Amino acid sequence: MTQTPTPATPVHWKVVIDTADPHAQADFWAAALRYVVEDNSALIGNLLGAGAVPAELVVESHGRRAWRDLVAVRHPDDPYDEASGTGRGRRLLFQRVPEPKTVKNRLHLDLHPGEGRREEELARLEDLGARVLRRVEEPSGGWIVMTDPEGNEFCLH
Repeated sequence: MTQTPTPATPVHWKVVIDTADPHAQADFWAAALRYVVEDNSALIGNLLGAGAVPAELVVESHGRRAWRDLVAVRHPDDPYDEASGTGRGRRLLFQRVPEPKTVKNRLHLDLHPGEGRREEELARLEDLGARVLRRVEEPSGGWIVMTDPEGNEFCLH
């Protein structure tokens, strides 16, 4: 007798980006994507109060407690855990690493602002600190290769 397989539960994921300054990168990407920086202050307060984490792992950011070495941004419409502030949907997590970026990204984000809005979005992203590397025009379409403030590549379509 053959058993019917149990439906698989989708795997929850996030994109993790190494960075020298997680809070600056989170602020840039939250503004670029119109996401929100996650608020983990309640969880941090509970862990500090219980003596589970040392105070040197915490900084103040946007007037609230935050982890010194990592911070995430999430889509504003996605669910999140109220006790921890952790998103349960589309997220980017920025983690501090000691070494600088030295080579081209093996993974990058493609931003799609919508038909006819590329130049307007380009100006907005440059105002946030992004830089243009090059414009690409191919038979399949065009896009702009850009970098965030730490030099991570992304494309604007």
